[in-house]
Amino acid sequence: MPEHPFLDLANLPAWSELSPDLIKSEISNALERSEERLQNIRSLSQEESNFNNSVKALEQATIYLDHSWGLVGHLDSVCNSPELRTAHNEMLPKVSAFGAKISLDEKLWEVIRCFSEKPEVQDLSPIDHRLLDETIADFRESGADLPAEKKDRLEKISSELAQATQQFSERVLDATNSWKLVVNEEARLSGLPQSAKEAARATAIEKLGEEEGSKSWIFTLHAPSLVPALQYLDDDELRKEIWTASDALGSEKPYDNQSLIATILQLRQEKAELLGKSDFSEVALSRRMAKSGQRADAFISELRDQTAPFFERENQELESYKAEKTGKNSDLLQPWEVGYWSEKLKKERYDFDEEDLRPYFPIHSVLQGMFALVTKVFGLRIVERSVLFEGEVHAHGEENSQAIEVWHPDVRFYDLFDSEGGQLLGSFYADWHPRSSKRAGAWMNYLKTGEPLKNGERSPHLGLICGNLTAPTPGKPALLTHYEVETIFHEFGHLLHHLCGEVPHTSLNGVNVAWDFVELPSQIMENWCWERESLDLFAKHHESNAPIPNELFAKMIRAKNFMAGNAMMRQLAFSKLDLVMHRTLAQDLPQDMESSLQNILRDYLPKRKTQPRTIALRFSHLFGSPTGYATAYYSYKWAEVLDADAFTRFQKEGIMNPETGRSFRKSILSQGNSRPPEELFKEFMGRPPKSTALLERSGLSPTTQ
Repeated sequence: MPEHPFLDLANLPAWSELSPDLIKSEISNALERSEERLQNIRSLSQEESNFNNSVKALEQATIYLDHSWGLVGHLDSVCNSPELRTAHNEMLPKVSAFGAKISLDEKLWEVIRCFSEKPEVQDLSPIDHRLLDETIADFRESGADLPAEKKDRLEKISSELAQATQQFSERVLDATNSWKLVVNEEARLSGLPQSAKEAARATAIEKLGEEEGSKSWIFTLHAPSLVPALQYLDDDELRKEIWTASDALGSEKPYDNQSLIATILQLRQEKAELLGKSDFSEVALSRRMAKSGQRADAFISELRDQTAPFFERENQELESYKAEKTGKNSDLLQPWEVGYWSEKLKKERYDFDEEDLRPYFPIHSVLQGMFALVTKVFGLRIVERSVLFEGEVHAHGEENSQAIEVWHPDVRFYDLFDSEGGQLLGSFYADWHPRSSKRAGAWMNYLKTGEPLKNGERSPHLGLICGNLTAPTPGKPALLTHYEVETIFHEFGHLLHHLCGEVPHTSLNGVNVAWDFVELPSQIMENWCWERESLDLFAKHHESNAPIPNELFAKMIRAKNFMAGNAMMRQLAFSKLDLVMHRTLAQDLPQDMESSLQNILRDYLPKRKTQPRTIALRFSHLFGSPTGYATAYYSYKWAEVLDADAFTRFQKEGIMNPETGRSFRKSILSQGNSRPPEELFKEFMGRPPKSTALLERSGLSPTTQ
């Protein structure tokens, strides 16, 4: 056992040793080590300071804190427990305050500023100069030049934001886990695919025990349960009950997030004003591609105007279709009817049911095929390792390979190598299925960023990918929806961005890029989920190993852009909500936030007989961390413009063309924040991005009507 398991930088995490009762002492130790390193920098005279002992030393000063607190945060996401939550929340204010204090430290700022004015700065390499410039920008944008009383308040705001956003996340998780619906009559499950019935039965057995559970079915608010229920159940009242519970997430005691949202918005607005900005978007976006909230808003508005005709036509068609099938007058739909009638219309129009694809997407085939794809396209090789949990070895990987300890038996572990040189670039964990101790959604994160070694190589990176995908059922592997396959590819794109990073400075490596650029590597990977050549690598029937039949593939492609206007408008509505809340409502909080949002978003929201709540009260992207996607949810669409355009090069040169793939790896994946994102994109494409590719791909361009 390592003496300090949370602080061990040399080895892979010893998950069994990362006990909640160690968190206070380990994080306190990390804080002390960080403070010692910072004091060394503060003590430098102007004559003594150089790049390594000031700028580089500052980047490395919190290495133990970043690593240990990263482990705590990860465990909080995947192994949440009362003990862990208590320990995490006890240290959260201290860690947040310490981090905020660094960029407000007058002595540290003086050392960095004085060094930046020395003649030797002109001799720095471009990448060293980039780190210096980013460090200076961090100080200035954090308020380093403010008077002491404003700095003190900024420190307190950082701590208060960390606590409020953590509480928001906990309430969303707890609210999701607190609800379940037990169904005892199989007749009520009419229309539900067999795969979803089996999953509901498995959940019932898990929650009620074998005897009672084997006679029941349980639905939850986790996506693998929620989505098929709303799409397929013929029982309107059952769908209504499930939808109503989902719609209420975050709105009812003890999980009501309304006051927390107000607190978070107020704190962010106060922070902006202390920094001399009009609103939080001007703080968060100044170094992103959009540069300002105004430009982000204009981008979203332009896409809305282009999407609106398709959006309105789709909703009218859906209302007419329901009327035709029920023999009733055309009328607005109830929100719990939308998925159901959409699925029926799609099946009738294209003779296509998403469930027909599920047998072709067993998760092991999807992963193996995806790994084969990145080997061919990007020059990478992935090797699975056996894993160890609670003393038991799960032999997934190569024979005789050392088993790697994991935090749950579902977790897998892989090494990623450069195919040509054989260099170990990094390793990663994968944790794909839901459980009550795990937060919702899908995400990628990094646990370690490799650094240059004396021999000219670099140490390996370490990352992870997590999701809440369809779980296996007795006698069957995990059979995924096509959307879930896209989710895997998406998160793996983020992971490649981290593992392929070659920047010598950790803070500039991998996904540490402008937020509206970070989704390019993830979203471009989704394109390979729609191409015949790539699908044949991973779409294999779980029983026969046969590829998707040509006829089914053709139906899938024809149905690709079904309700694309609604899908686009949904994301635009989220983006608009984000910008409105932070740019307008935060300055004068309305008494009824929901009513204000409904009014402002009326041109973005479909008209329903019962108007759903906005996503605000459960919108963890915005309110689950101190910054996160706040004022930046538009980034998904901004990066989608980039990915749609960038993929046209693959389409032109061959989607499996290794030269194109290596060019993308060289220009984008390996570069991190070494240069402005506009430069990196232009290097890959030979020109600035074109906005038309996204609308054309989505079937929302006049030329595609």
